[in-house]
Amino acid sequence: MSLLITDECINCDVCEPECPNDAISQGPEIYVIDPAKCTECVGHFDTPQCREVCPVDCIPNDPAHVESRGELMLKYRALMAVKGAAVD
Repeated sequence: MSLLITDECINCDVCEPECPNDAISQGPEIYVIDPAKCTECVGHFDTPQCREVCPVDCIPNDPAHVESRGELMLKYRALMAVKGAAVD
């Protein structure tokens, strides 16, 4: 399941640089998470890094994008393949 940032976000700017998949960006009012890029840090870390640094705890699971750990790992591998191809 990917994550989402709720309207409790205070735009503190700490989550965006922590995302290893570049899934977090500034939206029109608050930061947003691209569900196509969010793997909950599966493949990178044991826990989602955005949640680790968020001072207001406004990053729950996104019920609109339910994925198993296996599906998240497949997404991670696909993202890394694209990233590797872009570097070559």
